Amino acid sequence: GLPPRFLLVDGALCAKMGVIPAAFQMKSRVVDAIRPVMGVLPVVVPPERQLPFRDRVLWSVIVLFIFLVCSNLPLYGVPQNITSDPFYGLRVILATSRGTLMELGIMPLVTSNMLVQYLSGTRIISVDKNSAEDRRRLEGLQKLVSIGLTLLAAVAYTACGMYGDVGKLGTGNGVLIVLQLFIAGVVVLFLDEMLQKGYGVGSGTQLFMTVNVCETIIWKAFSPKSWETPRGNEFEGCVLAFFHLLISRSNKIMAVWDAFNRPYLPNLTQLIATALIFAAIIYFLCWRTALPIKYQRYRATENTYPIKLFYTGNMPIILQTCVLSNVYLVSQMVYRLYPENALIKLLGTWSTDSESAAMESGSVRATGGLIYYLSPPQSLMEAVFDPFRAVFYVTFVVTLCAIFAKTWIHVAGTSSTHVANYLRDNNMMVKGFRESTMKDKLSRYIPTHAVLGGMIIGVLTVLADFLGALGSGTGILMAVTLLYQYYEMTVKENQSSNQYATILS
Repeated sequence: GLPPRFLLVDGALCAKMGVIPAAFQMKSRVVDAIRPVMGVLPVVVPPERQLPFRDRVLWSVIVLFIFLVCSNLPLYGVPQNITSDPFYGLRVILATSRGTLMELGIMPLVTSNMLVQYLSGTRIISVDKNSAEDRRRLEGLQKLVSIGLTLLAAVAYTACGMYGDVGKLGTGNGVLIVLQLFIAGVVVLFLDEMLQKGYGVGSGTQLFMTVNVCETIIWKAFSPKSWETPRGNEFEGCVLAFFHLLISRSNKIMAVWDAFNRPYLPNLTQLIATALIFAAIIYFLCWRTALPIKYQRYRATENTYPIKLFYTGNMPIILQTCVLSNVYLVSQMVYRLYPENALIKLLGTWSTDSESAAMESGSVRATGGLIYYLSPPQSLMEAVFDPFRAVFYVTFVVTLCAIFAKTWIHVAGTSSTHVANYLRDNNMMVKGFRESTMKDKLSRYIPTHAVLGGMIIGVLTVLADFLGALGSGTGILMAVTLLYQYYEMTVKENQSSNQYATILS
């Protein structure tokens, strides 16, 4: 395949245009303000021709290999005795790894992309989507915001004591840690851009999320690492622990009971819950409404326009996770700095969970304030003993997912108005409806599917959290939906290859 090429763009394409579009005649726009910066922002140039599917898979594997290597390279200058991990529960979702180059993971990239897309989709930032120059500047704005958030997060992590007291670390080590985190974040940014420009399959954020969740689930099921527990040494992996307990214990009934219900290490009940959530998500992914459409030029030719139940995919839960992760980040950092402040306590209080043997990094969990009710109960028993927190969390997640789903169809250009315009521009129309009433027909299905799908996504996420599914409910949902998207892309590529081979033969 063709190797990706990087170049510096000059941002002067408008000067070469014979006619200046109306979008460039506006007095003041954010995308116009970053024009001087575009000359120093490196970009990945798309391939001159579409790469074969096999080459794109190969590039995706190479990108994934680079990401996994960075996830296992420790940060230079960080003490080895750091114990607390404020973001233990979010690391699976954000593809982060404690104390390594991937400490920030994809959090700055996802945050910047969601923020800029939302602002442009809601017209807060004026962008002409039909202008290639505006689209290029919007892409540059996303990149600039991502780089800025990466630098801000790197400085905040170091300054707020994530790696120990700044005075003990020293100025040199502190600057070096910030520099390492910043460079690693920029590398993630360009790896993601490389895949999205046509060199790989899907996007880097999707790939990193999916692999991180799947790796966590497999590790918790088959990990050979052993831990000292009140009942003796046990394997961390619940499958290995099941056979080990059966062999080593004289009381086989209690051995089976412990394998299914041990509290501080992964157990078989959680593994079964994970499999059930997987199956439920795949079941709902297959739900869709097929609207019959016909071509205006060829009356005899008919087709269908599928409207999936998960019309916005996993975007509602990604947005919800992005919002909560940043709220958790701010709350934990200000609590570290001002633990006795009344307003800070009202926002959230945190403590290190040292009870679990498996949490060698010392996960930090919310113990009070608003953040306590915005964080999921860790088990079904916790939900039963604190019903107000459970009901509040369920209501919050389901409502937020529904709102994000309804908003995202307008931001992403997939609302009934956009779809009606797309069908009309391609000389297609819904069977039995005129062009003037086609939008009304689509409005009966698209908003309903988007909102209902977002609510079901929220319910499945909460259910997985309550059942203690491995990898967290949000992580499982993202992994399954993304794996299903990869499956659909693979099937589509194979069908295209078969059709091309048939034409050649």
